[in-house]
Amino acid sequence: MDPTTDTPDHHWMRHALRLAERAADAGEVPVGAVLVRAGQCVGEGWNRPIAAHDPSAHAEIQALRDAGTRLTNYRLPETTLYVTLEPCVMCAGAIVHARVGAVVYGATDPKAGACGSVFDLLPSDARFNHRTECRGGVLAEPCGDLLRDFFRARRQASRAAREALKR
Repeated sequence: MDPTTDTPDHHWMRHALRLAERAADAGEVPVGAVLVRAGQCVGEGWNRPIAAHDPSAHAEIQALRDAGTRLTNYRLPETTLYVTLEPCVMCAGAIVHARVGAVVYGATDPKAGACGSVFDLLPSDARFNHRTECRGGVLAEPCGDLLRDFFRARRQASRAAREALKR
């Protein structure tokens, strides 16, 4: 294996990608997240808003909830959240409230990203009482490819359904 891709960041992002594939298999937008403390997974999640009928059921929120349950604490200091897509504003707020130490994401989100793409809430916003380190681009290509392929397939299915109605 290439030593440049055999880092803890790459290991955990590959784990998050596997979780994102679970979301895709369920028809959800393929985003996965894993929360790590001291080299151990303490929480994981994947997008489930459709299945859960819950607009807040993003992968990051699911991972934070899982960790909170496992650790019996809503504060999650000294953790790193690995997520395949740059967190949105809602997730950034939850990350700050949970006191997550760092966020590592794969693909940037040019429409709703809150780590510098559209908004710069993590770590720059001095109005928060907690700062979360944030860095992106880890396995950005496979993370982005998974999202692009998902939406491409969804658009093709939508076109095919419209065409079928015309017949």
